Amino acid sequence: MAILREHASLHALPADSWDALSGGQPWLSHALLSALEDSGAVSAATGWQPAHLALWEGEQLCAVAPRYLKTHSRGEYVFDWSWARAYAEHGLNYYPKALGAVPFSPIPGPRLLAADAHSRLALAQGLADAGHGQSGSHVLFVPDADRAALQSVGFLPRMGVQFHWQNAGWPDFAAFLASLRQDKRKKIRQERQKVAAAGVQIVQRSGSDIREADWVFFEHCYRNTYQEHRSHPYLPLAFFLLLGQRLPEACVLFLAYRGQQPIAASLCLRDAHRLYGRYWGCIEQVDCLHFELCYYAGIDYALAQGLAVFEGGAQGEHKLARGFLPVPTWSMHRLQQPALHQAIGRWLAQERQVMAEYLAEQHAASPYKTAG
Repeated sequence: MAILREHASLHALPADSWDALSGGQPWLSHALLSALEDSGAVSAATGWQPAHLALWEGEQLCAVAPRYLKTHSRGEYVFDWSWARAYAEHGLNYYPKALGAVPFSPIPGPRLLAADAHSRLALAQGLADAGHGQSGSHVLFVPDADRAALQSVGFLPRMGVQFHWQNAGWPDFAAFLASLRQDKRKKIRQERQKVAAAGVQIVQRSGSDIREADWVFFEHCYRNTYQEHRSHPYLPLAFFLLLGQRLPEACVLFLAYRGQQPIAASLCLRDAHRLYGRYWGCIEQVDCLHFELCYYAGIDYALAQGLAVFEGGAQGEHKLARGFLPVPTWSMHRLQQPALHQAIGRWLAQERQVMAEYLAEQHAASPYKTAG
């Protein structure tokens, strides 16, 4: 008989079984998620208490779901602050809540890591049965199979939009540019020329070629960007060092140099098919350097490696003009308070209509010569 159990640490779950269920995606890997725990980025102290849900049949791990008990809504990229206010206005506690997600990452992918539909449904039911005084359960950036399983046990769907670059088989960046409308080609060329004219060169390092000094510099840039926005970074240097040690084959680092001096950096992860753009920062402002490091260098890399998709992260209509096309994303929500669950369900139905219209508008504004 299969039994659902909650685990307060990823180290209670076998890495090989977890990775077999996660399908080799770096952002769902045992190495990355355990590095978040071991570096202190996720913990009760940071408001991300691990509470991973696992389906066991004897000693066999059949299915898992990364899950956290949250005491705030930061670092999620699906915004529910108004829901928390509604709870407070009714004299109810919105926190803690249960969150099925990859911390600090808006990357879509499976959250119910199961080999079959029956196990997936068992996980979904387990996520629906909130405990620990939780106001409800939320599962972010899910694929269609997870969405269907969660919706069948009472979760409400919420639609979002991201912008992803999709490889049409271009042999190089010039061929990609040639597929764009003339005004978009001109703008991208101008932006890249501004960076080159400033004497900036981009260096790409990956895997074991990324040195400890590179990680230290990248983290400095990353932290500096948060501080400039009067915010506190979620991830410490210890996490990035552990990431480089435990998952080097997935790491791609782009460094901007002026002469011998590095001035900016951006970090991506990759698997066999996709490049995932995540973090960036700089210690010197150069016009259009953000676009070069976060978009164009990644497109160059994806073309050279034959990757099918480059995910540029959350939000950002400005990505459309640079070749990234809109795609829908889905998150699922189940509130324990029946009246508020129903009220939020009505609000989400209206929001989905607005988002569908926005998605259509963005598709109509495609930067390509012909609809893709």
